[in-house]
Amino acid sequence: MTGAIDPIETALLVSRLLDEMNILHTIGGSIASSFAGEPRSTLDIDIVAALEGRHVEALVAAFSPEFYVDADALRRAVRTRSSTSLIHQRTQLKVDLFVAGGTPLDASQLARRLRVDLGNGRHLFVHPPEDILLQKLHWYRRGGEVSDRQWRDIAAIVAVQAGRLDRAYLRESADVLGVSDLLERALGESPQGVAPS
Repeated sequence: MTGAIDPIETALLVSRLLDEMNILHTIGGSIASSFAGEPRSTLDIDIVAALEGRHVEALVAAFSPEFYVDADALRRAVRTRSSTSLIHQRTQLKVDLFVAGGTPLDASQLARRLRVDLGNGRHLFVHPPEDILLQKLHWYRRGGEVSDRQWRDIAAIVAVQAGRLDRAYLRESADVLGVSDLLERALGESPQGVAPS
């Protein structure tokens, strides 16, 4: 493997291929978290995509020159509304592809996605701050609430976004995900000390 590993370039490549197939998608995980909160280096690329069975063969054909794609795993992910991974051949970066419909928030993440312009005509669609915050809270809970890195990401989003967060949407969605207590804690620990009312 030669050259620097650039997750943004890999995300742009995947996004372009999905755009060419008219597949609605949005990027979450650490990339979206970096745009919403405190930038940090990441080797994670998480993408939520509205994939259907009819997309599988064309996806495998489109991705195969640049990525290792397990066609059976992709079919299974589409069928079960779960996830599968793509491996970028040159850099060995892993792209986790989440098939929309696997969580209660997938539809809203796709509907609310934000376009981030990166210059030179390049752009990515990413989760808005509220959705990446909810995703991080969900992962923090599922991981046993022990990841300092996840909580730092959560705190950074709250601190950077401050009064711009849609707290009504956050409260409603946090209740659906069962993370209302974590949301209150995160907002209460922010420098502004604003907890949901």
